[in-house]
Amino acid sequence: MNNANPSPPLVQRWLNRLEVIGNRLPNPVLLFIYLCIGIIAISAIADFFTISAVHPVTNEIIPAKSLLSSDGVKWMVANTVGNFIHFAPVGSVLVAILGIAVAEDSGLLGHTLQRLAAKAPPRLLSSFVVFAGVMSSIGFDSGYVVLIPLAALIFRAAGRSPLAGIAAAFAGVSGGYSANLLLGPVDAILSGISTEAIALVAPDRQVLTSANYYFTAVSTVFITVIGAWVNEKIVEPRLSKPTTASEESSEKLLNDSPALKAAMRRVSLFSIAFIGLLLWLVIPDSGLLRNPDPNGLAALPLLNGIVIFIALYATISGLIFGYTTGKYQRHQDWIAGMETGISTLSGYMVLMFFAAQFVNYFNWTGLGAISAINGANWLAGLELSKISLLLGFIVISASINLLIGSASAKWALMAPIFIPMLFLLGVDPESAQMAYRIGDSSTNIITPLMPYFGVVVAFMQSHDKSAGMGTLIALMLPYSVIFFISWSLLLSIWLAAGFPLGPG
Repeated sequence: MNNANPSPPLVQRWLNRLEVIGNRLPNPVLLFIYLCIGIIAISAIADFFTISAVHPVTNEIIPAKSLLSSDGVKWMVANTVGNFIHFAPVGSVLVAILGIAVAEDSGLLGHTLQRLAAKAPPRLLSSFVVFAGVMSSIGFDSGYVVLIPLAALIFRAAGRSPLAGIAAAFAGVSGGYSANLLLGPVDAILSGISTEAIALVAPDRQVLTSANYYFTAVSTVFITVIGAWVNEKIVEPRLSKPTTASEESSEKLLNDSPALKAAMRRVSLFSIAFIGLLLWLVIPDSGLLRNPDPNGLAALPLLNGIVIFIALYATISGLIFGYTTGKYQRHQDWIAGMETGISTLSGYMVLMFFAAQFVNYFNWTGLGAISAINGANWLAGLELSKISLLLGFIVISASINLLIGSASAKWALMAPIFIPMLFLLGVDPESAQMAYRIGDSSTNIITPLMPYFGVVVAFMQSHDKSAGMGTLIALMLPYSVIFFISWSLLLSIWLAAGFPLGPG
């Protein structure tokens, strides 16, 4: 067959069409405004028809509440500011950007990334970024605001599409959120909620922080390999490479001047001292940031505030680099860098205001709890085997995750309903928790309602002005589908083989 310009494969054509359709969606700010209006209307209709659900354990009736009622209007007026101020992505992004802006403005980030990209084997670059994303969950949400924009710069410095770097990092950070080689705050939070939930039917039963550790450790390698393969074989072939100018500038930066060498040497010494300080704060029994609970994660207080330490480290490192290279001469220079970094978040802050309102509206109306209970009742009525039940629960978790973003908040809502119900059907709480984590992680990367989705779109637009929500959904859908199928299959094989999910 003689075809000088063969058409792209079917999957690529389908993703291209999905991108076009997705980019026709309204601006994310308008989308959340429409969703807020929609949830207000739906809550009024649900309240009018007295839609409710009965909690299967406590027998408490959970009614749908109207936002157009007197109580609803009063709640919206009283909580509009609080919804925004207490929305988790707002504060962490602002604090992290303060430090990262200095590191970027000083030239430290650019120089470090250029060297990293030059030394990293091209074949392993995707694997490196996905793995770093998976491991970043140890610092709660820091990977969203730190690693994803850095991955774009790493890929650009290597002469590859920065959007591919963003996609690989987002897949690791969010799609692989429930995998890690280390026990972290996510494990502690979810297991604590699971213990409270199982106490409703088995008061003496406890779900350990390490309950899923064996499986999540293996999943780290699994997600890294799968994510890198998707990035290399499906995602990146659709994207155009950056101009050769970035490659030329990369080569230029690799020729270190004496000042650059001295700056990097000082930053390296500071990095060692900073790590030593963090270890001193958590390892000794008298450590200032050590968890006083001997049964808890020792570094939990440190991890709870990890974004602060990231910002502090980035700021001081940037100052050392900037003053050593001569980029900074006075304090006004680096303060201006901070101001520039914050100014780039103006669009993000507008988006987060309306996203915060929608998420809190959905929770207050009770529609989230009603949806979860109805899903649980449907699942219980199927009379399936243990593995089949877990696979069904993964589907429900993934579906609910398209509407409610926070993993811990969603589990706090779902665990008291699903864990007792599944336990009575023969499914242990540790397996139910792991199934939830798989479903939750797999669809994080394709729902615009995930709190950081708008952040990632903004990162993409800094490299491609035409990028929109459709672009990101088209990029991330292959990861989501393949993670969902392969990770569910891995859990099925694991349980069928009788392997423990974790110690104890």
